[in-house]
Amino acid sequence: MNDIAFLLNGAPVTVTGASPVQTLLDWLRESRGLTGTKEGCNEGDCGACTVMVTDDQGTRALNSCILLLPQLHGRAVRTVEGLSGPDGRMHPVQAAMVAAHGSQCGFCTPGFVVSMAAAQVNGATDHDDYLAGNLCRCTGYAPIIRAAEAVAGTPAPDWCRDHPTAPAGPAPFAPASSDELADWYLAHPEATLIAGATDVGLWVTKQLRDLPEVAFLHACRDLQRIDRVAGGWRVGAGVTIAALRAAMEDPHPAFAELLRRFASEQVRGAATIGGNIANGSPIGDAAPALIAMGARLHLRRGAARREIAIEDFFLGYGRQDRAKGEFVEAVTIPGAVPGLACYKLSKRFDQDISAVCGCFSIATEGSQITSARIAFGGMAGVPKRAQAVEAALIGRDWSRATIEAALPAFAEDFTPMSDMRASAGYRLEAARNMLLRCLLEREGRAVSVLEVAP
Repeated sequence: MNDIAFLLNGAPVTVTGASPVQTLLDWLRESRGLTGTKEGCNEGDCGACTVMVTDDQGTRALNSCILLLPQLHGRAVRTVEGLSGPDGRMHPVQAAMVAAHGSQCGFCTPGFVVSMAAAQVNGATDHDDYLAGNLCRCTGYAPIIRAAEAVAGTPAPDWCRDHPTAPAGPAPFAPASSDELADWYLAHPEATLIAGATDVGLWVTKQLRDLPEVAFLHACRDLQRIDRVAGGWRVGAGVTIAALRAAMEDPHPAFAELLRRFASEQVRGAATIGGNIANGSPIGDAAPALIAMGARLHLRRGAARREIAIEDFFLGYGRQDRAKGEFVEAVTIPGAVPGLACYKLSKRFDQDISAVCGCFSIATEGSQITSARIAFGGMAGVPKRAQAVEAALIGRDWSRATIEAALPAFAEDFTPMSDMRASAGYRLEAARNMLLRCLLEREGRAVSVLEVAP
């Protein structure tokens, strides 16, 4: 294999002979003695392992516990040990944490200050969003937020602005283009494709799975494009959730808001839309929205390409319409989606898996419903349209009476299961209430779960 070359706290390093599924967290702690980066959950939830990664697309806070070494080739990594200046000066974020008494036991502190340092580099001031992927059980968060506010809008120190250069050799285990990937995957159809590793990383750290053949997709830059096409946008499978959220804020704000609740800043900066679709999860948050929007999926096997409606991709639990050696190449999102509304119900508002995710595109002319596309996650073994509910709405008045008359149709569309997140009965009731919420929201009623209404 080729060497893995990157910058670590400003200094070039080369890793030779590493396993392609060795995590950055393990390598930092075991091979470099950089133990400030902590192992907490080891699945990308707690943020204690957060590092700052920079490449030609910018700087991001990422979870090192599910970041695999080959993904770092040609990039720059900065750990908590690399935040202080060459002369020993504390980073402004570190000084603010001390001044605000933002650390008690200290276990979570390195992850917080790295996330805050990345936010400072990017000029981000939405602290509740940016720090949602960092958990603390001592301080109650208020002093941490005060520390973040104290440095908001101030320039990042020059020593934390990394400028990685292209390495001499190509990235190991990484096809350089989608054409190269297509040829390789056709010859190795049993291999595991790794984009952001936010899911595959857990196969390694939690399931201890052996992955004998892998290909990393981060070097396929042609899969990371968002292109305006006739009638909408073609989004490459390698586009991160963070990049997709930014692109959708203007044309589809309801979809962008749903993506804001997709895991955490660390996960959104690595996870890709193609990976979220291809893993076929019945509780993946992107799929219900894309189904409701009428998105189309582009698949490729070698030189052969095909296009299908995204709802047709999900055949059953753990089964997708994807042949051996075939991969998700892109998704096309329509530019015009009437009345799009997306609702996520989870036990925590931030960084939690949906119990139910409901998405609605309901068009009206005057008071009459002319079309309806409604899709749910968490209600079946696959993300699924509510076709009986749609039929109960189309052609009728958009009114409370119509909504209430359509509610029994949910039991025709879905037979949900009970699990640790919700009972079957709760899921059905929640789905029905989401349709009612869609009506109330259009009437201008306050429906945010973050607001208390009389």
